[in-house]
Amino acid sequence: MDVDYIVVGTGSAGAVVANRLSADPGVSVLVLEAGPRDRNKFIHIPAAFSKLFRSNVDWDYLTEPQAELDNRRIYWPRGKTLGGSSSMNAMMWVPGFPADYDEWGEHAGADWSYAGLQKYLTRLEAGPLVISPQRSPRRSTAAWLAAAAECGHVGFCQTRVTQRRGARFSTADAYLKPVLRRPNLRLLTESTATRLVFAGDRVIGVEFEKAGVRDIVTARREVILCGGAINSPQLLMLSGIGDGDQLAHHGIEVRHHAPGVGANLLDHLVVPLGFEVPDDSLFAAEKPVELVNYLLRRRGMLTSNVGEAYGFVRSTPDLDLPDLELIFAPAPFFDEGIGDPYGHAVVMGPILLKPRSTGTITLRSADPLAKPVIDPRYLTDEADRTALMAGLRICAEIAGAAALRGVIGKVARPLNATTLDDETLHRALNSLSHTLYHPVGTCRMGRDEDSVVDPQLRVRGVQALRVADASVMPSLIRGHTHAPSVLIGEKAAELIAG
Repeated sequence: MDVDYIVVGTGSAGAVVANRLSADPGVSVLVLEAGPRDRNKFIHIPAAFSKLFRSNVDWDYLTEPQAELDNRRIYWPRGKTLGGSSSMNAMMWVPGFPADYDEWGEHAGADWSYAGLQKYLTRLEAGPLVISPQRSPRRSTAAWLAAAAECGHVGFCQTRVTQRRGARFSTADAYLKPVLRRPNLRLLTESTATRLVFAGDRVIGVEFEKAGVRDIVTARREVILCGGAINSPQLLMLSGIGDGDQLAHHGIEVRHHAPGVGANLLDHLVVPLGFEVPDDSLFAAEKPVELVNYLLRRRGMLTSNVGEAYGFVRSTPDLDLPDLELIFAPAPFFDEGIGDPYGHAVVMGPILLKPRSTGTITLRSADPLAKPVIDPRYLTDEADRTALMAGLRICAEIAGAAALRGVIGKVARPLNATTLDDETLHRALNSLSHTLYHPVGTCRMGRDEDSVVDPQLRVRGVQALRVADASVMPSLIRGHTHAPSVLIGEKAAELIAG
């Protein structure tokens, strides 16, 4: 099969790229998606997203043991279906601060600064992605917001969500499925990209595996990787683009020595503190009355995105901008979302927005179907622990505010503490913290020669290959990565189309 463009991945950026490129009837586009179609019913019911964890639509990754987190292996769910992680995330639309994009601009030039990207952010608010207010937030969410205000924190708010009429609205829903009838666009699902195909230093195609059979599709113009911060660097390394010594260790021919591939891994870490509540938490979301309310009216607990409210704070008053986000979920979201909730509870906790600790994605073997080695090296910079402890103390203060009196009860398992003193908070940080599902940076963009992609998202050292997903972000934003990933898809499509 021979087409003009091959897009690998249908997530927050890939679905956008496929839509925009195929809008030109004069070009042909093939999209490869490793997972199945998004027919799993839990994809579309917002509050059910954790039921997708460790299912057939989840890549189901684990990190290496994290020395600073009691040597725990942290579970990393990633979407393996149409829409990618936009089909299994918490749907939070938090695009970040202008300063975050100005930081990108320092790496990749003025076009990637806030002034250069503002038109894309404005465009995203206008559609086709639907961004909505919460339809049926819990009473405890309003009480938490009141408690935060009582403690002097301003700007806290209910979360806006990527939902349409109370159902999840992924980038596949918004960008890809409406255009699949275009004669110049072809989608192959359950087709895992296994390596890039070269002619000299030019990428001319992609090898993929479907139903146990390997095949190759060729691209006349370009291949665009949109697999995300794990899968895009993995495919580059499998294809000979990465650290030469590591590739040689796995017996992979080195096409281009690029030590930055898989480096600069950044992620948001959250520390959830649970509190027992008497009722009105999402523990009751599966009751028949809630299912009826959802099916007939698209209202009720099943419309919840779980992370119903948030706000930004500074770990120390001398900071110019917040370095922490506080999040509230009226749900017993314990054990990284894969445990069985035992009763009514709510969760609140700090998210470290600008970590100094960085990690790596490396190959476990040359087998393209083997999961890579994920080592985020959480809290290896002591400043990260200090900031999160400050955030935990702020959460403890909010939990004790009058607005939450009678709303929340004692600290929930597994802490089972009578007081949120520093010893308890340190224990929470080590034993409860987990990813907020925002890995970025492993194919960092920049103007410097050490960056993996240039400001046009072209992979250095080879021809006709770009990366367009969260892996190109040179730094984390003070927000959630779904919005800037969609933005990267829009920007990439314009760069490719010229």
